[in-house]
Amino acid sequence: MKNHLKDILKGKVVIVGVGNPLRGDDAFGPALVERLQGKVRAACIDAGTALESYAGKISKEQPDTVLIADAVHLGRPPGRFEILGKTGIVKSGFTTHDISPRMFIEYLENQTKAEIYLLGVQPFNIDMGAEMSAPVKKTLENIEQTIMEAIGARDAFDRTPH
Repeated sequence: MKNHLKDILKGKVVIVGVGNPLRGDDAFGPALVERLQGKVRAACIDAGTALESYAGKISKEQPDTVLIADAVHLGRPPGRFEILGKTGIVKSGFTTHDISPRMFIEYLENQTKAEIYLLGVQPFNIDMGAEMSAPVKKTLENIEQTIMEAIGARDAFDRTPH
């Protein structure tokens, strides 16, 4: 996975976390962004459950690559993940959110010309008030480390928040 992330996380990277921290494994995206904020050479944006509201902020960053992290029903065991390109995103959709993936991706592509990927993690429980499940927590830790290795940590002189 690390090599795959190195291959796709090119140029200026924006990592966008999508999800509701009050709904168990749906907190994956925001939790990943929180853990990476200020540690990696990427703009990290917590879009909560309103990804479409952050299109302008994402565009303003003028990214080459956008990685959207979200809990997605992939039909796999809890905690398993996939990195999907445009075609895969349009087919899978965003599971707990109302926005049309096709419309959002097309809009963002037109605004930024960036390559857009979805880091989808299979949730176990997205019930209101649930804790993040052990398989998704483990995946969160592994992906955090892998992204840090793939795009590099910020140095002491590059700690400006995004």
